[in-house]
Amino acid sequence: MKNFNLEKAGWLFMRGSGAVLIVLIFTHLSVNLLSDGGVKAIDFAFVAGKLANPFWQWFDVTLLWLALIHGANGMRTVINDYVLREKFRKGLLVALVASTALLIVMGTLVVFTLDPCPVGSPAELLPSFCPVA
Repeated sequence: MKNFNLEKAGWLFMRGSGAVLIVLIFTHLSVNLLSDGGVKAIDFAFVAGKLANPFWQWFDVTLLWLALIHGANGMRTVINDYVLREKFRKGLLVALVASTALLIVMGTLVVFTLDPCPVGSPAELLPSFCPVA
């Protein structure tokens, strides 16, 4: 492998992830906002019903990961360009990586561990596929 250039890889990632994010975001918006009832139809039952489907779980996780990494890479570029003091710049970069990693882990856990039929919840708030107690 010839010399690996991190800045070039980051630049290429931003172009590729930006194009994929456009498709994911417009799909997300059209599915959620153009469904029957529009934005008023979005409640716990709608979200839980969507996240009970593995396709939408992976769709949302892909959107989450790409958006967070894309945004963090953009912030990394801003920090590298405008923060001149080396220690402060490195501190900001560590904080950026830590916060991005924390949000990715927490968001992924929510998507894959959400219980669409929590015990003791009012039936009118639950998705239609939940058993009635």
